[in-house]
Amino acid sequence: MAPNGINKRELDKWARNLVKETNKSLERAQRRNPPRVSAQFDATASAIPGGEVTESSGYPARLLLWLETRTGGGASIKQIEQEFPESPVPLALQLEQRGLVKALRSASGLCAIHLSDEGLVEVHRLKELQKNRAARLRHTMDAFHQWLFDTAGDQKPINPVLFLATPAVYFAGSEITRTELHEALAHLTQHKLIEHIDTEPPTVAITTQCVSCALSGGSVQDHINQPRTGTTYNTFLPNAKGVIIGEQQHFTQNNSDGVDPTLFAQLAGYIGQVSTTLGMSETDRVELERVAQDLHTEATSGNPEPGRLRQFATRLKDKLLEGATTMAATQGVQMAEQALAGLMQ
Repeated sequence: MAPNGINKRELDKWARNLVKETNKSLERAQRRNPPRVSAQFDATASAIPGGEVTESSGYPARLLLWLETRTGGGASIKQIEQEFPESPVPLALQLEQRGLVKALRSASGLCAIHLSDEGLVEVHRLKELQKNRAARLRHTMDAFHQWLFDTAGDQKPINPVLFLATPAVYFAGSEITRTELHEALAHLTQHKLIEHIDTEPPTVAITTQCVSCALSGGSVQDHINQPRTGTTYNTFLPNAKGVIIGEQQHFTQNNSDGVDPTLFAQLAGYIGQVSTTLGMSETDRVELERVAQDLHTEATSGNPEPGRLRQFATRLKDKLLEGATTMAATQGVQMAEQALAGLMQ
């Protein structure tokens, strides 16, 4: 027995057999599992034995790929410990449980691992998955979103580049690049999941939609693609002193296009109430009320057109930004932005 408790004769025998076994293993695995390999290449989060995935787990995937580069596809626990900051024993046990590695044990415990046939197939799958740009982007958005929620869930702005120093910055064992992070940030911003803060260096803050997405337990793409089915909307419109809605107080709309006009109708009614308090010139006030009337008419029509809702709401927002500086105007701008954000989902 060696001083560390490992049976040296057994270890040497195991090491000699590794090369011989590995030369045959990939061929055997590919013969035995050809449908599985081809099916997994196109999967976004393909399952492996045990119902788990490795593409979104930084260390396990990297360990598998690293083992594949070594002679015989194996390494001792001490060698693994030198390469990976995370404790190697739980990693090795995790991969063994999934059937991706075979382990060598001594009286003192786990001492070495090497790739199994299934592990070689998984390495091949990971290498192919690394080329899937859409899957990489989906992972980057999900990983950054989760990191932001965990790190800055109190809405305190944070430098997004710090994400690149975390274990989550790997997909299928390959490192996420700054370019991929920037692309993910652009998509998250577009869908109101993060907010850019104009600081030096630039920072981002979590939004209420980001929190909702995290609490739902789904992916970013699930949140973005939530179906918006046709619904009957019952919307109370506040009295706009005759400027916008006259005697009309309620409307019920049967709409099959999935467009909820509620916020647009409320925006129009609000403008009607506060237009005389905004401190605008008479000409600007009349024009503002005219656009609000157009928005109200479109929002309460039988089938409001998203393009026209966007057009009128954007014009209202621009006019409020140009001609008014009161708190009432600021509230109107926020209502317009909230209504417009609903069309982007």
